[in-house]
Amino acid sequence: MKEEGPSVEGIVAEECGNARFKLTLANGEEVIARISGKLNQKNIRVQASDRVIVELCPYDLHAGRITYRFPRKKETP
Repeated sequence: MKEEGPSVEGIVAEECGNARFKLTLANGEEVIARISGKLNQKNIRVQASDRVIVELCPYDLHAGRITYRFPRKKETP
């Protein structure tokens, strides 16, 4: 059986390439996360300053997988 890590909310700080991102969590920790396969499959793009939900690795809490991107707020002209 596969172990699942905790899911936390974070903000994308920068793009690292290869579908990896540096995130800042609510408690101030920095995490390197990659995009989950479903987000990649559905062509959901993640950019800097997006709010996301990250599932942390149970063995290494400084690595994770982005499982959800919150909708962006629409800018008014």
